[in-house]
Amino acid sequence: MTDWLIEAEQVVRVYGDGAEVRALDGVNLRVARGELVAVMGPSGSGKSTLLNVIGALDRPTSGRVLINGTDLAQIEDEDVFRSKTVGFVFQLHNLLPTLTARENVEIPMLGKIPGEARQARADELLALVGLADRAGHVPSELSGGQRQRVAVARALANDPPLVLADEPTGNLDTTAGRDLMSLLRQLNQTKGTTFVVVTHDHAVARQTNRVVVMQDGRIVREDVIGSPLEEDLKLWRHSGLGRRLLTGDEEAVRRVGLNEVELALLRGILARADR
Repeated sequence: MTDWLIEAEQVVRVYGDGAEVRALDGVNLRVARGELVAVMGPSGSGKSTLLNVIGALDRPTSGRVLINGTDLAQIEDEDVFRSKTVGFVFQLHNLLPTLTARENVEIPMLGKIPGEARQARADELLALVGLADRAGHVPSELSGGQRQRVAVARALANDPPLVLADEPTGNLDTTAGRDLMSLLRQLNQTKGTTFVVVTHDHAVARQTNRVVVMQDGRIVREDVIGSPLEEDLKLWRHSGLGRRLLTGDEEAVRRVGLNEVELALLRGILARADR
């Protein structure tokens, strides 16, 4: 029996009193404990709304969501639930500018852990994300990638089983974004933390285990991510050149410069790439 951490069943979220907008329209989603999942789709497809509903930041109009076996509709104190169960990382790191990295990481632990233990925990988490030497720096003294790493450390402060990240690489350059996703993968593998990452970036999504694609408030496709080679083949399979090779386009055949045997082998690989 699969140990589901997230179970969303026929979730609907409607906004507006007049011309209603169905941000979520009958979403069903299950995420197993320890998964690293990406949610993709065009703007307005419902990605962030789904994340907010899963994180108990918003309530569904109908349907139900269970997190770690708890029906969110039955929760009396959502703030307490979130502090114990869900960590959040946003596109804008939302660090307090006058506090040091250590103090920002301490915030979720205030009132829960005594001062010295809280500082030690913050230092431990900053070391975990590679910022042991930046604990005393304020956000303005950190790079964009470093600020997001502090945000990740803060999300892990209370050791939640689930972290929700909404476009965490959106304001980072390619290298910093790649490094941040490598960090999330490492944390997923070593700590077993479940991550759900909303992203527009295919390169980011390819670093997860599964991609959920949304459109018009619905999940329209789910893809299990394979090896880097398999994923490259899928991309080529759907590229203009890949499609033309499969249909026998003579100009495309000339461009790749393969003999008949090599071409037949390549066509066979591309044809199987999405199976």
